[in-house]
Amino acid sequence: MAKKCYITGKGPMSGNNVSHAKNRTKRRFLPNLRSVRVRLEDGTTKKIRVAASTLRTMKKKNLLA
Repeated sequence: MAKKCYITGKGPMSGNNVSHAKNRTKRRFLPNLRSVRVRLEDGTTKKIRVAASTLRTMKKKNLLA
């Protein structure tokens, strides 16, 4: 399963681990994904993976069931 938010499309980012000696090695920053159930218009529910920041916004706008 892809590490990607179903709604916003947020995915992994790349960057560097930086040691005290300033040695740099590549690393990945993964999104903070959560599995949530969302009620659709036809009354059914679907499980989707959503970033935690998106989940906060959905709760604020009362989009969660």
